[in-house]
Amino acid sequence: MAGLILLATVTLLYAGYNLFVKMAGVQVPAEATTTILATISIQLAALFTSGVFLSVLLMRGGQVFSLSNGTYFWAALAGICIGGAEIGYLYLFGGVGLAKPMDASVAIPTVVSGTIVIAMLFAYFVLKETISWNQVLGSLLIIGGIIMFFVKGQAQS
Repeated sequence: MAGLILLATVTLLYAGYNLFVKMAGVQVPAEATTTILATISIQLAALFTSGVFLSVLLMRGGQVFSLSNGTYFWAALAGICIGGAEIGYLYLFGGVGLAKPMDASVAIPTVVSGTIVIAMLFAYFVLKETISWNQVLGSLLIIGGIIMFFVKGQAQS
């Protein structure tokens, strides 16, 4: 049960992240040529949140903070990916360098759904996890849905 509660919480927080990045992008002034300071604001807020959590853990005591070099390596790569994604998101949502800002109803579902397919392929090919036919079929439906969703979104523009 605790695992499901944590999963739901992470899902809500990730949805908030996506939607609040869109809200930040909507606020980008027309004369702006970059959104990098908004990206840095996101990173500083994330660092602050992690710092608060670290403080709570330190006060509780009994924690082992020693991690492997591999953990730091993969965490750093994850940080590079999320930093790049944030930069891209703010450019998409702010319309910087584009004809107009992209709608959250197109960008977020495309990114999140695409992430599902990419994660499944990574899990199969790199992590050597077993993938069922239901997952393959679901991924094919997601790919088809992304194509249909994006084309529909562009036709309405």
